[in-house]
Amino acid sequence: MNAKTRDGESSTSTSPRIIYRQARARDGADQAEVYHHAVMQGAAAHYSVEEREAWAATMPREASVWVARQALYTTLVATCDGRCVGFLELDVPGGRIHTLYVWPSLARRGIGSTLLVHAERMLLEQGHGVATINASRMLAESLMRRGWRDQGVEWVTRDGVKLERRRLEKRLAAIET
Repeated sequence: MNAKTRDGESSTSTSPRIIYRQARARDGADQAEVYHHAVMQGAAAHYSVEEREAWAATMPREASVWVARQALYTTLVATCDGRCVGFLELDVPGGRIHTLYVWPSLARRGIGSTLLVHAERMLLEQGHGVATINASRMLAESLMRRGWRDQGVEWVTRDGVKLERRRLEKRLAAIET
């Protein structure tokens, strides 16, 4: 049996359906929560509590901040039952993926990979032959298994704490879908 979500999208009662689309202002609050939980819980095996707290503190848990970022970046979201459960911020002119976060309990189910496929397609359509990203330790491992090339370590300071991330790039090629 199909039911309508608050987005007017159908979902089945047996399993949640993930819908991919461009972000809307009402997604801001969910983005804030996805970000916070992805950093604090999802990155726990790769960063210390001190590192995760410093990282999480760089972005407030306020919808208005994330809505404002939607004006700066092309923001793609993955929704489940009308709620944002993952998102990717894309700097299209720069050919750069700025952020990628997925709700921790839904990680490793292809949501982030699908968001990346959509972002790569958008970059290709805009004439980019290469995509770049500054990835956390956790994300870098996954991306390198998917063909992204390591361009070296970068250290950033957040709230007085040094955090390691990897500069990665990927040559883009058209794929049939």
